[in-house]
Amino acid sequence: MVPAPSGADANPGHADWRTYDGIAETYERVSAPRTAQVAADLVAMASPPAGGRVLDVGTGTGVVAEAGQKAVGDDGVAVGVDASTGMLAVGSRVRPSLRLVAAEAIDLPFHDATFDVATAGFVLSHFTRYQTALFDMVRVLKPGGRLVASSWAGTDDEFQKTWRQLTDDVATHELVQDALDRAMPWEARFHDARLVDETLRAAGLHPVRVERREYRFRMSLEDYVASRETAASGRFVHDMLGPQDWEWFRQRAMATFRERFPDPLTDFRDVLLAMGTKPEGWTGQDSQTRR
Repeated sequence: MVPAPSGADANPGHADWRTYDGIAETYERVSAPRTAQVAADLVAMASPPAGGRVLDVGTGTGVVAEAGQKAVGDDGVAVGVDASTGMLAVGSRVRPSLRLVAAEAIDLPFHDATFDVATAGFVLSHFTRYQTALFDMVRVLKPGGRLVASSWAGTDDEFQKTWRQLTDDVATHELVQDALDRAMPWEARFHDARLVDETLRAAGLHPVRVERREYRFRMSLEDYVASRETAASGRFVHDMLGPQDWEWFRQRAMATFRERFPDPLTDFRDVLLAMGTKPEGWTGQDSQTRR
């Protein structure tokens, strides 16, 4: 889920590169299958009760929400919320039985103490104020309810380094890093297991558990490059170059990956899975996440 960009667009007819609306179809094709196992493990960690209620914040095309619905069964309810209507439209088509809602995480349209579990898959680093988003997620949890979140651990492999070299060549390292800092201002924080633990405790959750797990993703070179194109750096470079130069860049990227890596490739990635429980009597008054 990408929070709506602040401030007016200098060009109202030009879509903001930080949104996911324009890449939803590609995201569903190449990234949703890759994160499905992480989604299943994230929901399993929270262990929602049969017939319970699950809220997935930053649901995208609904991968985690789908895992939540399977966990609670036909008598339960899983709801996915996202700010990107493009992602939700694809999710509604691919997973028509899911309940998907357009909403901002910092102002969730649900009453206090509504859900047994709240999930956040690879999303907390995107928020300008992750504290505010966490506050609202904890607010809608029942006492004793669990909040679970996933984030990529801070390890760059050769595939990521190669992609970064390509983007740096056309946009400079400083410009690309500035774009990443704007799109995911808290990426470094949620790479760090100790800081993830600290963040959930600061939100008033107790106890807290953080696990680091390794996942293996096997995919074609074409799909891997497409997944990089839909990431923040790819969207930024696409926006900067324009259609004609972007096509040149894509062809160069594919040629470079074919030269350096086997097809298909196997990508090993470390993921942090974190869980915190909302204690009885939580009011948010002692939390650092108040608005």
